[in-house]
Amino acid sequence: MGGPAWRSMVGLLPTESQWWHDSVGSNFPKFEERWLPTLGFDREAMGWSVQRLSTGERHRLALARLLSIRPKALLLDEPTASLDPEGVRHAEEVVATYRKETGAPVLWVSHDPAQIARLADRHFQIRDGQLVEGAL
Repeated sequence: MGGPAWRSMVGLLPTESQWWHDSVGSNFPKFEERWLPTLGFDREAMGWSVQRLSTGERHRLALARLLSIRPKALLLDEPTASLDPEGVRHAEEVVATYRKETGAPVLWVSHDPAQIARLADRHFQIRDGQLVEGAL
């Protein structure tokens, strides 16, 4: 499978998302408004300057941007690391809803044992350079 085909199917949310254009909306290849309210935004956010966004707003909007392209699998690298507890709850809710509706597998990297316990069907740790399944 070539890179473009893979990227259209697998959604990667890195710890630091990239923003290439000045306005939030121009960074969305497709726009799906439904995730915005749960993540604490309305349609008006699409006209905001990326420069005015806090780190947490960037993370939440990057999640909305990722889900708007409807990937078949999600790779999430600490998607809630810079969010306050309410933002964490909302992001978890959005991902759970997406997963339930689409059946998409989710690989979620987290250093928060409580979050892992809340979300994971299976969990793994890297110990001494080895991937180990099991208890936290």
